[in-house]
Amino acid sequence: MKFGFDIDDTLINLREHAFNLYQKKLNKSVEHEKFLALKSVPIHELFGMTTEEGGRMWNSLREEIYYTDCPPFPHAVEALQELIRQGHEVYYITARAPEYCERTKQWIAEAGFPVEEGRFYCGMGDTEKVHIIRKLGLDYYFDDKPAVLDTLMELPLKVYVRDNSYNRHLDIPRITTWSELLEILREAGDR
Repeated sequence: MKFGFDIDDTLINLREHAFNLYQKKLNKSVEHEKFLALKSVPIHELFGMTTEEGGRMWNSLREEIYYTDCPPFPHAVEALQELIRQGHEVYYITARAPEYCERTKQWIAEAGFPVEEGRFYCGMGDTEKVHIIRKLGLDYYFDDKPAVLDTLMELPLKVYVRDNSYNRHLDIPRITTWSELLEILREAGDR
């Protein structure tokens, strides 16, 4: 079977990593519960920033956010490694800007994710992911962003949303921890 995965906030905890960096850089403490309840993907409003100010902050810290010690979600690396051991194909489809593609591929491999040649796609917009997903003929796809997930509803694949506060309004099968992945496959008979 063919499995597709978004990276940021699907396999790795990027937003929370950025939230922690913002607190440090701005020397401002924000309650973690406020972060966990945030209904939008951007985090700038928690720090009293406008959209423009938030964009500048994100861009100034992007390298540090992407390539420092951002943790994978628990069990993500192991779940994808197990898919490969079982003979499945794993594809990564990320909307990170083209200039970050090669380093991102290297970073996720160094984090322990199984990355095979020709199975890493990067540099498209969120709503353009659908074209790659369709071309690959994926059986499963996992993402966190409503804007991406909304484009996939007509495709013949099993779509799952990686649970987050900003996507709980979606009526799509949900994965809350990567330890659930193999159970989902067993229940679907796709193991």
